[in-house]
Amino acid sequence: MTTDVAIIGDRFMLSKTFEEQILAVCGDKVSVRRMDYDWPDAPLEQGYGGSRIQGIQEFQGDPDEVVAHIGTANVAVLHHAPLSAEMMQALPGLKLVAVSRGGPVNIDMTAARARGITVVNTPGRNASAVAEFTIGGIIAEVRNLARGHEALRAGDYRTDLYRADVTGDELCDMTVGIVGYGQIGKRVVSLLRAFGCRILVSDPYVQLAVEDLQAGVEMVSHERLLAEADIVSLHPRVTEETTGMMNAAAFAAMKPGSTLINTARGPLVDYDALIAALQSGHLRGAMLETFPVEPVPADSPLLTMPNVTLTPHIAGASLRTVRVAASKAAVEVRRWLDGEPPLNPC
Repeated sequence: MTTDVAIIGDRFMLSKTFEEQILAVCGDKVSVRRMDYDWPDAPLEQGYGGSRIQGIQEFQGDPDEVVAHIGTANVAVLHHAPLSAEMMQALPGLKLVAVSRGGPVNIDMTAARARGITVVNTPGRNASAVAEFTIGGIIAEVRNLARGHEALRAGDYRTDLYRADVTGDELCDMTVGIVGYGQIGKRVVSLLRAFGCRILVSDPYVQLAVEDLQAGVEMVSHERLLAEADIVSLHPRVTEETTGMMNAAAFAAMKPGSTLINTARGPLVDYDALIAALQSGHLRGAMLETFPVEPVPADSPLLTMPNVTLTPHIAGASLRTVRVAASKAAVEVRRWLDGEPPLNPC
């Protein structure tokens, strides 16, 4: 007897890749049906300030369509498709949900636990991609790569970028503060060590790895990190504690002339306060990959500020991310079929 597995992917996390990985480890134990939404060509719906689907923060997909596709399946493998309490009531056969994300923000976890549905995720799937991107973002911002590129394309050969009051310093002479020492933060620290910079880490819930301690990385308070870092790079999850953690007081506590890097999540930052700190000159610049509203509104001051480097939430976009996430989800499906405990329960 085979187990029905319903897959809902998109144009990044292809359902075909999920299917290939699941069949590779599960063989004829499963029968698979799949569909794909059109993210990232169409944006996600974000509900950090209130969602039309209760209990869900971020998703893409029509609830009725998702329910119809999952149908009688015991297993659902999802990327951005939503799964609310009401939807679960219409899916009495559903027993396992594998979400190919670092956090199940598209799943009503309270409802899933109440119904005894096992939910697993794929932590660290894009850790390598985001860490590499963060390093690129730091260099692009502090060494004026993006500004030089934009100017040259516009026909302006900006020799002023060589001026001592305009050019950036080198990482080997800077202090970089990493807020959040999870899988991404740890990788960023590892990559930064090669540049010879002083590295500070703030995370009250973990200890530094031995190799980082031996390399001279320092675990400090959040307050000390803000006061001493030339670059502050954000890597925590969005929780009640971290939402809005970078506010006016935090920016005032940062060193004059320092730089903020956000390749994590928009809700970590009070963007009005950030804009004010950038406009006043207290902060030298910022590299921003995520925003409170995505896509960024056309009237956002960030789009015209000369001391900001912007990217459209693409840090995790790598083919390796797709392969790793699909592989992790497939292993969880195989373990469930064989009666083994999940590796990454939510």
